[in-house]
Amino acid sequence: MTRRIPIVSTIVVAIAVAAMIGLGAWQLFDRLPKKEAFLAQLAANPAKPAIAFPPGDDDRLLFRRAHGDCVRVRSQQLTGAGNSGYRLIAWCARSNGAGAAMPIQLGTTRDPKFVGEWQGGAVTGYLSHAPSSQSLIGSLFHHRAQRLMIVADTPPLGLAANGAPDLDTVPNNHLAYAVQWFLFAGIAGVIYGLALVWRRPRR
Repeated sequence: MTRRIPIVSTIVVAIAVAAMIGLGAWQLFDRLPKKEAFLAQLAANPAKPAIAFPPGDDDRLLFRRAHGDCVRVRSQQLTGAGNSGYRLIAWCARSNGAGAAMPIQLGTTRDPKFVGEWQGGAVTGYLSHAPSSQSLIGSLFHHRAQRLMIVADTPPLGLAANGAPDLDTVPNNHLAYAVQWFLFAGIAGVIYGLALVWRRPRR
């Protein structure tokens, strides 16, 4: 006596496999080309004319040359900088006195207790992401644009120079995500097929 293939379970598995294949195709044919175009734009940004520090946060401006005027240093923050030790971020009041503080990465240091004495002034550099206080879990449920900051060309006394713009700091994982979804779909199909074979009655 042979058992029939379970209709409901097969439909559920088929929908799940189709959904995973769809997600893989979305990553491969939609997200990946868009990200590659975005990275190409970022690669061209350092050669474009410098702009005043932007009033909003726009990732399309990453690595663009920029300038700003720090009227007064509101606060300073040491944050991790990988092999460079720590980077010193100054949060500045802007020249027009309005809006949120302008973050400036002044330079790097290996001293975890370093206290900067920079009092402000005109700054030139390139735009990068400022440190974010949003947790990884929080970013999954509430996406918000990460703040931009100026990475200064010339560090104040006592700090080492900042690194040059690095396109590798912008992740491009969409091909890997696509492969993962396709693998999940294949594994799910194989496991379900083996389950159907295993449940057949033996003679």
